[in-house]
Amino acid sequence: MHLSYKRISKNFLVYLLSLFVLSVVVFWAVSYSPGDPLQAYYGERLDHMTEAQMIAARHQLGLDGSLVTQYVEWMNRLFHGDMGFSLKYRTPVSAVLGSFFINTVVLGVISYVLTFTLAILLAVICVYYEDRWIDKLISQVGTLVFYLPTFWVALLLILVFNVNLGWLPGSGAYEPGNANDWVDRLRHIVLPVIVMLIAHVWYYAYMIRNKLLDETRKDYVLLAKMKGLSSFSILVKHCLRNIAPTIFSVMAIGTNHIIGGSYVVEAVFAYPGLGNLAVESAKLHDYNLLMIIVLITGAVVIGSSYIAQGISEQVDYRMKDREEVGQ
Repeated sequence: MHLSYKRISKNFLVYLLSLFVLSVVVFWAVSYSPGDPLQAYYGERLDHMTEAQMIAARHQLGLDGSLVTQYVEWMNRLFHGDMGFSLKYRTPVSAVLGSFFINTVVLGVISYVLTFTLAILLAVICVYYEDRWIDKLISQVGTLVFYLPTFWVALLLILVFNVNLGWLPGSGAYEPGNANDWVDRLRHIVLPVIVMLIAHVWYYAYMIRNKLLDETRKDYVLLAKMKGLSSFSILVKHCLRNIAPTIFSVMAIGTNHIIGGSYVVEAVFAYPGLGNLAVESAKLHDYNLLMIIVLITGAVVIGSSYIAQGISEQVDYRMKDREEVGQ
C-alpha cells in the first residue's frame, strides 16, 4: 500500500494533536469572553445572590480555579467518559446532545446525499450535452443560484412556503410530541434541505463537470467510439468510473462545507441541531456543552480532511504508476 502504517500512525497523532489544540483555543476563548457562566445556571436568581453565595456557587460548579486547573479537570473528566454538566439544561451533557445530534445528522446526511447525487447527475447531463442549450442553461442558472446569499434564500422560502402558502413548516425539527414521526420530520427539513442544495450543488457539479470533460478528451474515448460504443455508455461506464477517485476526494472535502452550511441553516430556520446549540452555549458560557460540540465537529471536519488528502495521494500515486508504465 502507498500509505504505510508509519504514515497512518503519524497522521493519527497529528489528528489528536489538532483536536487538543482546538480544545485549548476554544476553552480559552470561552473563558475570556464577556459574560458569566453562573448566569446560564441560575438565571435571574443570580441578581439576588450575595457575594458569599456567588463564591460558593463558583466553587460548587468548579469555576473558582485557574484557567489551567479548570481545563485539566475538564480533560481528566473527559478521559474518564464524563462529558460534564450543562449549566443551562442542568443535566449531563451526554443527555442533552442526543436529540440535537440526531437532528443535525438527519439534516446533514440527507443534504449530503442529495447534494452529490444531483451534482453528479447535472455534471453528466452537462458533459453529454456539451455546448448545447441545456448545458448552457444549467451552467448559467447554477452559477446564478450559487451566488445567492444563503440567508436571503432561506427567508424567501419561509415567506413563500410557510407564511403565505402555509404548505411547509418554517422552523423546528418536528411538531411537539412528534419526535418519532419521521413524516413530520421530513416535512420540517424540506426547506432547510432546499437551501443546502441551492448553496452547494452547483459548486460540486461544476468541479465534476470540468473533470469529466477532461476525461472525455482522452484517447481511449475516441477508440471506444470507433468500436461503436455509444457516447452515453462511454461517459457513464468509463469516464465517470475513471474519475471516481476524484469524486470521492471532492465528497470528503465536501463534508466540511455541508457541516458548516447546515449550522448556518439551523440558525435561520431555528432548527434544533448542534449548530444552534453551539451558538446558544457560547452566548450563555455553557462551556461543557460547547466544548463537546466543538470537538465532535472538529473530529468530523479534520477527519474528512485527512480522508480527502489520503484519497488525493492515492490518485496521484496511481497516476504516476500509469505514467511510468506508459513510458
